[in-house]
Amino acid sequence: MLFTHDTEQGLRSAAELINTGRNDRELLPDVAALPPLLDRYGWTGRRDGDDAELEAVKALRARLGDIWARINDEEYVVRQVNALLADTHASPWLTRHVEEPDWHLHMAASDAPLADRLGAETAMVFADLVRTGEQRRLKTCAAPDCDAVLVDLSRNRSRMFCDTGNCGNRQHVAAYRERLRDEA
Repeated sequence: MLFTHDTEQGLRSAAELINTGRNDRELLPDVAALPPLLDRYGWTGRRDGDDAELEAVKALRARLGDIWARINDEEYVVRQVNALLADTHASPWLTRHVEEPDWHLHMAASDAPLADRLGAETAMVFADLVRTGEQRRLKTCAAPDCDAVLVDLSRNRSRMFCDTGNCGNRQHVAAYRERLRDEA
């Protein structure tokens, strides 16, 4: 395992959140679209379920996407992570739940606004990447027609394609067909 369970889960959650607004699609069109995403990653705590909360999450999504896009600019990332931690009033505390009995960190109070909790947790995940020098594990899909982000948790950092649109298979088929054309 490269990172703690919390960090890996936070990376996956951030990638999926960012990808809800990629490839010219809006996958969070209304408040009903948000709970399934949150439930997949075990997000607990306050959920208002209103348009203001959805808009705050979308604003956070854009902010996280900007950090992801510039993840190799360490000074920029550090400034943004520190700003996000301050803006979300991050206040770490250890906890555990019935569904997750191991101790883990929460970065904001369970009654804090959802976007603040998501932002604080994701800022801490980015901080973990900077501290371990593993920022290059955050990538954008290598398919020319895809701008989805991905987390490369492979041992040798070799993952190139996202899981959102079968991009890897499409690129391999295209390369195979190109080789066939070249041989003909």
